[in-house]
Amino acid sequence: MLWGTGGSPNLSATRGNAVLEPKDPSRVMDGRFPAAVLAFVVFASAFAYDQQVHGSLLSLPLLITTLLAAVSAWLGIPQLRSLKMGQVIREDGPQAHLSKAGTPTMGGLLVVPIGVIVGALVSVQDGNAERLLAVAAITLAFMLIGGIDDWRSLTRQTNTGLTPRGKLMLQAGAAAIFLAVAGWQGWISSTIALPMGLELPLGWLIWPLGLFVFLAESNATNLTDGLDGLAAGCGALVFSGMGLQLMLRGNSGDPALAGFCMAMAGAWIGFLIHNRNPARVFMGDTGSLAMGAALTAVALLSNSLWPLLVMGGVFLAESLSVIIQVWVFKATKGPDGVGRRVFRMAPLHHHFELGGAAEQQVVRAFWLVTFVLVIGGIVLRPNG
Repeated sequence: MLWGTGGSPNLSATRGNAVLEPKDPSRVMDGRFPAAVLAFVVFASAFAYDQQVHGSLLSLPLLITTLLAAVSAWLGIPQLRSLKMGQVIREDGPQAHLSKAGTPTMGGLLVVPIGVIVGALVSVQDGNAERLLAVAAITLAFMLIGGIDDWRSLTRQTNTGLTPRGKLMLQAGAAAIFLAVAGWQGWISSTIALPMGLELPLGWLIWPLGLFVFLAESNATNLTDGLDGLAAGCGALVFSGMGLQLMLRGNSGDPALAGFCMAMAGAWIGFLIHNRNPARVFMGDTGSLAMGAALTAVALLSNSLWPLLVMGGVFLAESLSVIIQVWVFKATKGPDGVGRRVFRMAPLHHHFELGGAAEQQVVRAFWLVTFVLVIGGIVLRPNG
């Protein structure tokens, strides 16, 4: 969804009479080197932990899923192209994005199942199989919802698939089932673990909060998926950070879910090989909704809502930019239908694009911010 300025919140942003467009892309490097650096950081972190802790195998699911996801995407992209799964680009978005029209979408279908299956199989131990199955199920359920949305968009040749209300109802239904099972099994704590041994007791409020986080996080990752490699790179960093903090929390940690996180991080690194600028495939709602659902499920089952809030700061900022833009526009709209705006265009990454920053400059900056937030989330993790 794009929210700009003018008489409609969907219009492109302008300064005076000139539309602000990104810098000449030929003057900016493609995404190969930044993606390689991101992958190196994630792998180095996992290998370093494995070297320091006897018996740790965080790098194993990470390596397996990276290789499998990269191969799966390599084999699957031509199939998506032959099925005419080309992304429809909104005309009211940044004009530089029109050249992306026809790039295969629904790429999440090629890598999410790999991350889920490997994460569950590598991490499964006595006593945690049911929890891993629940996390896998909710991840695949949101992937299916995103797939339906993508498919309807493709068959209608528009940028919109399911209605916002319809998609929200499907997400809420799937999340409610997960929460009901988790509540019945006693998997979710009614307190939120915070740094320095602090806790926030919520009691029954944890359930509506859990539902809210499922909807907010999955749609935030969906909004972030607007530039080549942006969501995939941020997702890989956050998943790896969530996995590391779970291992570092000692007795309050969860090695099984940590392994699942590293498997999902590997899936997105493998996908990033093909999704970095210039992207050969987009993850679509198929991938972005699954990403948010998996992060939420892991956070709820491991009492890691606080680390997710910190590490997922970019996702939060993207979502808040849309909420603020819409609210201010509606609150200030006059009789002529024109309202004020806070951003040139929302989500936030488009604000910087229309300010003159090249796409890959924005992506690298958001990756760097996410990396810093992941470090912050690890340092400020709940105590073991």
